[in-house]
Amino acid sequence: MKRDREFMLQAEDRSSIINIESNAWRSDPAEKVGFIIDAAEYYRSLREILPKAKSAIWIIAWDFNPDIYLDPERPDATLGAFLRALVDDNADLEIRILVWAMGPIYSGKSLRLFRENTWSNHPRIHLRFDGKHPLRGSHHQKIVVVDDTISFLGGIDLTSRRWDTQAHDFDNPLRVSPDGEPFDPVHDLQSVVTGSSAVSIGDLARKRWERATGEKHERVTADNDLWPSNIEPALVGCEVALSLTEPGPTKRKSKKQAMQLTIDALRSARRHIYMETQYFAFFGIADCMSERLRDPDGPDIVVVLTRASHGFLEKVVMGGNRDRLIRRLKRADIHGRLRVVYPVVPKPDGTEQDVLIHSKLLVVDDSFVRLGSSNLNNRSEGMDTEADIAIESTSEGCGASITSLRNRLMAEHLDASEEAVAEAIARTHSLTKTIDELNTGPRGLRDMQVRVDMGEIEPIWGTDLVDPAKPFRLFQRLRKGLDAAATRLFGIFI
Repeated sequence: MKRDREFMLQAEDRSSIINIESNAWRSDPAEKVGFIIDAAEYYRSLREILPKAKSAIWIIAWDFNPDIYLDPERPDATLGAFLRALVDDNADLEIRILVWAMGPIYSGKSLRLFRENTWSNHPRIHLRFDGKHPLRGSHHQKIVVVDDTISFLGGIDLTSRRWDTQAHDFDNPLRVSPDGEPFDPVHDLQSVVTGSSAVSIGDLARKRWERATGEKHERVTADNDLWPSNIEPALVGCEVALSLTEPGPTKRKSKKQAMQLTIDALRSARRHIYMETQYFAFFGIADCMSERLRDPDGPDIVVVLTRASHGFLEKVVMGGNRDRLIRRLKRADIHGRLRVVYPVVPKPDGTEQDVLIHSKLLVVDDSFVRLGSSNLNNRSEGMDTEADIAIESTSEGCGASITSLRNRLMAEHLDASEEAVAEAIARTHSLTKTIDELNTGPRGLRDMQVRVDMGEIEPIWGTDLVDPAKPFRLFQRLRKGLDAAATRLFGIFI
């Protein structure tokens, strides 16, 4: 109780985490904000909202696959056919889809995008490929905007191997790629906003489009009131910040707001830090988190991440750096307040199946949430384009909604109820103790096993080549040449 009173006093004195220019691009009021957990709910939301569009749909993506179904339980039309039907039914509707030029090649599952397709050969479906990024950089934002009225932003692309329910069952027959190949359980997050915040995300989509294609488009005006019926608004009438990562032609023109926002939020924490991240290999947070762990009055820290790495370089560099970063933090954890864990679900044979964490989330205390596309790796600091939203508890009920999101996520991973998680945290005043108490079933969280007493704690040699934090500016001319070659190869304007 004493610690709670001290926290309330500290919170009243604490300055705002979000700061325009230093760690945010814009901050605008939102009429409604919702948090969407896992792609099944996100795709269900889109299936309801997209047909209500009057004039404009923007899809900004790392990858895109027109052969997926938004609802595998009702596979009446692929995503491509679904979008084609929308423009056929509405003569005023324009759909613009911007995909990272290498996304379909990297995923290997959507190469048909580069060929003539019946779904996209409509004059009001504009499919473009974004090659205007630094050499080896990627466009990583995941955005859908409808009529500047409602916007979705987070970690989920409209592509294969993303769909899953919150149950994350090992053997869900609906969790298959368009070619029928089953894939492992995957956990992810998306946000949905309306109001001025939705318009700003629309401005970001238009900005990306203009940079990639040279075409400029104005805001649209629509009087439709859109909100997905399957999502309960978490917040009403709150301020939402938009933080970006954008590698520019010079260091001065680059934006590194998203990672700076993460560091500023970690420094502000008093009681709890809860993170979900696909990668955990950004050493820029190491000193900050180590300092918080050494502080006898510092916060509990829970990091939920993906255990398995795929591909040789990812295993050696990303996986190796993850283990080194965890080792450094565990050595600093002299008060036992750190948990670095990965989620599992049971298999029929009694063994365990990892759940892939694709979400990018940070919740600090009961006062701050950031979610979007930014991973905790070097690329997301300054090499790739990223977009995150962030909210601070400056209005009534905001803190309770942020707390509820964290508790819902913990409940999902622990196979518990949100009420059980909330009760345990209220009683123990600790996220780590709550995990220890509720983590008793076949579905739950498992500790990342890293030997603490031996091993390196600095980044692996050559990390800057495999996971670069900034563009190789000497190769900008080569980048332009590759753009031109890609244009000729695919016959598509880039």
